[in-house]
This record gives sequence, structure tokens and C-alpha cells, in this order.
Amino acid sequence: MLIRKNDVVLFQGDSITDAKREPGHELGRGYARMAAAQFGRMYPELGVTFLNRGISGNRVRDLQARWEADCLELKPCVVSIYIGVNDTWRRYDRSDPTSAEAFVAGYRDILDRTVEGLPGVKLMLVEPFVLPVPEDRRHWREDLDPKIHGIRDLAREYGAAYVPLDGLFAQASAKATCPYWAPDGVHPSPAGHALIADAWLKAAGVSRALF
Repeated sequence: MLIRKNDVVLFQGDSITDAKREPGHELGRGYARMAAAQFGRMYPELGVTFLNRGISGNRVRDLQARWEADCLELKPCVVSIYIGVNDTWRRYDRSDPTSAEAFVAGYRDILDRTVEGLPGVKLMLVEPFVLPVPEDRRHWREDLDPKIHGIRDLAREYGAAYVPLDGLFAQASAKATCPYWAPDGVHPSPAGHALIADAWLKAAGVSRALF
């Protein structure tokens, strides 16, 4: 199992990780909270601390800008990164694209700074996804797919645990409609967050049945 006794686990990312963090709900109301709650229920004896520093709207460049304060200074043992969909979204709603090459370079910078600044750190990379809700989201594939492939390459290169959400959400959408899992194609429903939490825990090596 990736997570060990007394580890500090950091969730990083955008609004999907943020999930309305606020005082009293420091882990948000989404997959990070669900995964931490399930892990804590199953392994209370390990005394693991979970932190959430996701910020709504963030792109990889935003993580780069705040990585020192919101990751390295926290000295986590496990760093989970879930970023990418806003790097695609801004191309379509603000004409502010991030190329796949720039995205991967920014992501690589974050990973390099993490492994150099936190010797022995364990990495988890979470794959972004998009569903065709509304229909125009289908066109996002041309921009998002190269970024997903880039993250997969980075996961192999850095020996990171990997959470393959794009395929999981496509598979889930064969059982229930796309809006059931993500009403706007991007932000998960409660069931969608549970799907992410389950996949995250499995990628972390937690093998017991969860949800």
C-alpha cells in the first residue's frame, strides 16, 4: 500500500479537488474527502493526515506558481495531482489555450521540484476527463487527449501511481447517462466523486471493497 503510518497525504488540483473547501470542510465535499474518510475508517491505527489545497479554476501554470507554499512547505509524504481540464477549457471559453507541450513542461517542472524538494515522496497522478455534456464538449477531445497521453507518459517516467479517470467515466457512462456522473461534463456529481475516490484508493493500493 502506498500510504504508510503517520504519512501526510496532499491532494492538489483545481475545482474538482477543491470541491468547495471552507473552514469546517477543509477537505472539501468531493472525492478527496470521500477517499480520506474511507481510508480513515479502514485504517485508523495508521494516523494518516490528509490535506487539500485544490483551487477552483487552476491550470498547471497556477500550480507552478504556488507549489512552494502549497506543496513543498507542507512536507507531504504522498502528493496527489489532479490537473488539466482547465488547461483545455480556457481554449474554448476564453481563447486562451495551453499547448500539450507547454502543459507537459509545466507538469514536469512540478514533478521535478517535488522529487528534489521532498526526498522519498510518493506521487499519484490523476487523469482528467470530459464527458459530452453539453454536446460541444465532444470537440474538447482534440485538446484534452494529448494532455492525457502526456500525463500517462509522466506517470511512467516518474514511477507514479496512476488514476485512469477518462476511461472509467466512459465506462460508467455506459451504465447511466453522462449527466448522472458529471452534469456539465466536467464537474462530478456525488456519484462521480465516489467513482473518483474509489479509483484513487485502488491506485493507492487499498484493496478492500469501499463503496
